[in-house]
Amino acid sequence: MSCILILLGFVLSGCWDRHELNDLAITVGIGFDTSGKQYLVTAQIVNPNEVAAKKGSGYSTPVTTLSATGVSTLEAVRKLTTMAPRKIFASHLRILVIGEDLARQGINKVMDGISRDHEVRSDFYIIVAKGTTASKVLKVLTPIERIPANKMFKTLETSEKSWSPTVSVQLDRFLTNLGDPTREAVLTGLVIKGYSKKGESRTNLNETSPLSILEYSGLALFKQDKLVDWLNEDESKGYNYIMGNVKSTMGHLTCPEGGTLSLEIIREKTKMKGKMVNGKPEINIHVFVEENVSEVQCHINLLDPQTIPELEGIAEANLTKIMYAVIQKAKQNKADIFGFGEAIEDVAPKTWTLMKSDWGNEFAKLKVKIDVDIQIRRVGTINNSLIERPEE
Repeated sequence: MSCILILLGFVLSGCWDRHELNDLAITVGIGFDTSGKQYLVTAQIVNPNEVAAKKGSGYSTPVTTLSATGVSTLEAVRKLTTMAPRKIFASHLRILVIGEDLARQGINKVMDGISRDHEVRSDFYIIVAKGTTASKVLKVLTPIERIPANKMFKTLETSEKSWSPTVSVQLDRFLTNLGDPTREAVLTGLVIKGYSKKGESRTNLNETSPLSILEYSGLALFKQDKLVDWLNEDESKGYNYIMGNVKSTMGHLTCPEGGTLSLEIIREKTKMKGKMVNGKPEINIHVFVEENVSEVQCHINLLDPQTIPELEGIAEANLTKIMYAVIQKAKQNKADIFGFGEAIEDVAPKTWTLMKSDWGNEFAKLKVKIDVDIQIRRVGTINNSLIERPEE
């Protein structure tokens, strides 16, 4: 019996790897940059005294950023302990920022370390610092959300649901795309607007119009593990329509007699199908969109039976144009970011086996047909625009 009790003591000792909260530096944001032949790692660490309810002094910043260089990213993280009084703890990581210079050089090596770390969960988002470094991004203080990493996380989630040019990518999905030899990855870009240096001080939090703002802008297009190009706002929208990612967004079109009319997209569904035509691969894309009229700034009679079909035709032509534009941008870079290769493999596995080793060149000359069907459902609580005035 005594032997059994002793053995149970070993099994039930569940606190051997515990960490006391007072010994941890909670890291919510990590940034990777280049520094010569080494990597620069920046950690955004929560200042617990400033974010605790009713205890903030109002004099210190809610976060502290520390940076260190190393031959590997994990070596640089360990080097941060020479500056931080606590262990760097990344289990609550919200955002991973990759500097543009590093992204253009290739990120396979830096992603290896963070994907192996058992303390890091995979539910954080990965973004690219557009035209700047990850270190500068993580140093900008943000109003409304006191912790900048949380601001970046929540802004990306919100904009993806309400504004179509952004896309949220977590670690598992990004690694899957990096490891797929026939499908390329995209990440949302983030820019610093205003004075980045002034954004590092508390002054940025005390202004009604912050001196420095973090704003998502465009999608980074990757070829293998390297950033090769940027998609602009319309091209980013086109990408999300092709991928069926659009949940809700706003758009506008030019009315037949001038002026603009805004439309709210309330539903979108995309079907992508590969086929072989005369021995050559082809992609057919069908996009169905439901929209509501949300704002009219032109002279137009919405009660005329011909008006809604005419507006639907204009909207279909506009959407088709931006979808073809992003496909052309991807073809120029020979980067299949849409998964067209997988669609071809589904219908012609033997043909796919022959062409997959040179899929970049095959993708560049792939024929793509797009069919867009837009239905305008509602015109709002009033019929014609307030611009329309009855003649006296």
